[in-house]
Amino acid sequence: MTHAVLPRTLWFTRCPVPTATGIAADRHWLTEEFAPDGIMVRSLQDAAPDADRAAHFTHALPGLFREGGNVPALWARSRGERTRLIGLTWIEERQTVLVRPGSGIRGVDALRGLRLAVPVHDIAIDFWRAMALRGFEGALACAGLALDDATVVDVPASESEGQWAAELAALRHGDVDAVYVKGALAVEAARRAGAEVAVELDELADRRFRINNGTPRPITVHQQLLDDHPDLVDRFLAVLLRAADWATGQPGEVARILGAETGAGADGVAGAYRPGTHLNLHPDLCPERLALLAEQEAGLRAHGFLPESVDVTAWADPEPLRRAIALTASRPAVSPLFAP
Repeated sequence: MTHAVLPRTLWFTRCPVPTATGIAADRHWLTEEFAPDGIMVRSLQDAAPDADRAAHFTHALPGLFREGGNVPALWARSRGERTRLIGLTWIEERQTVLVRPGSGIRGVDALRGLRLAVPVHDIAIDFWRAMALRGFEGALACAGLALDDATVVDVPASESEGQWAAELAALRHGDVDAVYVKGALAVEAARRAGAEVAVELDELADRRFRINNGTPRPITVHQQLLDDHPDLVDRFLAVLLRAADWATGQPGEVARILGAETGAGADGVAGAYRPGTHLNLHPDLCPERLALLAEQEAGLRAHGFLPESVDVTAWADPEPLRRAIALTASRPAVSPLFAP
């Protein structure tokens, strides 16, 4: 039997959000895991210009692990990239609908008839636009409404500086009535803009109304790496499980890492991520999360973001995570309070 030569480099990429990958990178555990094999572990975000940073969206790099938004992940698979889904997390990131101060607009029923800001970016996969459409859809659906019960207003955003800047400017100028935002930087941007919260999507009881780019959030790997080196995939996932375990005992450290990952200050992090976020970083592929991702796939396809359908169940491969859990159980336990 011939064995594929070990890759010289493994790559990882993650979105600026809570991820076990980001924690493992901060702790240098990924580097330590693969150094004895002579394998470098590099981040697309932190690497020199020789890195294929577009691979964060296309996943065209065979040696890449990605933990990030589901819109690019589904798009890459839909375009025919041979990726596999090996984990899903669900972490609330404070999704809100913002309105002008003094407007009096409150609650999902009040969205009927409003002008909703939907950004337009000149990028290969406009995940910002997808997030806004799906965010408004979720809020409206909670009231038994659909996008057709409001007016979608395209807001050119390619030239704007900063997340949500174009949409919040349109709100300030009176061109739209409501803006969808999410995450730590959005909390800070809303405060700077003086906007008020009309809807807190995180408070909607049914998770289906909160399905969006980060809920659920996939971990994907290229089929080629999985075929050639399944043990490397297992070990990478085992490090993520270790990071998620460690996080459960380190809420303060997780908040610090989140600040570094998101680029937000302490107030933004505290305002976006609820207490207990540090307990929810473990990936799984349970039927509920797969069903929620399938709903997201259907929604994205309905809006034209996916050129072909993606069978989420067929895309998922639960075996690497099962093996990683077994590998983790076989290794000496490290107390999360005293882990280096």
